[in-house]
Amino acid sequence: MSKPPILLEICAGSVTSCLAAQEGGAERVEFCDNLLEGGTTPSYGAIACARNKLRIQLNVIIRPRGGDFLYSDLEFEVMERDILACQTLGVDGVVIGLLTADGDIDVPRTQRLVELAAPLPVTFHRAFDVARDPFRALEDVIATGCNRLLTSGQEASALEGAALIGKLREAAGERLVVMPGAGVRLNNIAQLIDETGCVEYHTSGRAPFASGMRYRNERVKMGGPGQDEYAIVETSAELVKQIIARASE
Repeated sequence: MSKPPILLEICAGSVTSCLAAQEGGAERVEFCDNLLEGGTTPSYGAIACARNKLRIQLNVIIRPRGGDFLYSDLEFEVMERDILACQTLGVDGVVIGLLTADGDIDVPRTQRLVELAAPLPVTFHRAFDVARDPFRALEDVIATGCNRLLTSGQEASALEGAALIGKLREAAGERLVVMPGAGVRLNNIAQLIDETGCVEYHTSGRAPFASGMRYRNERVKMGGPGQDEYAIVETSAELVKQIIARASE
């Protein structure tokens, strides 16, 4: 029996990475800013530019800041407005994740955002991975009307969480797509397919590219400690091609 086709979603941190994902053969991008903080909502201009240039599906993360997933009323209003902006720009879906202070899915607010986004499909992101009870959280996510769950199986990487991911996929059945993400790489995607049985996978496919700056003032640092500011990390079209080929073997 032949294996079902695998869909690859690329977590893209720039319009450049979105286009590399498309060139490499990915079927969908999750467009984020600030990947080092786990992803926040890109600017209006970046989303508009990506939408104008992409033929593949464009999903956009709706996350007003890094850190936890317990949002104030003001932050929730920002999320509502960002969803409306994404609808205006013609994106294909949005990606959200909200928790209560006790580590449960914030069902009423998540449901509100799902209804606001309609008819766009909604992915619940890895906020799930810091929820208190994965199986209760799964049922809550399904109850809100989300179409897809991005998860590492509540571990540091999807490979470490593969056993739970497989159980979540079985529990969800046809009600929700369970998509492994976090640490999905060329050297482990085949193993993840075997261990989880999932058909959609999420990775960044990133590689460092040298800066074009000839003059460099090494005394001044703008980013975090240890960050190489003269190395630009973007999605690699060639790496995306290799991951898709490996997943199809």
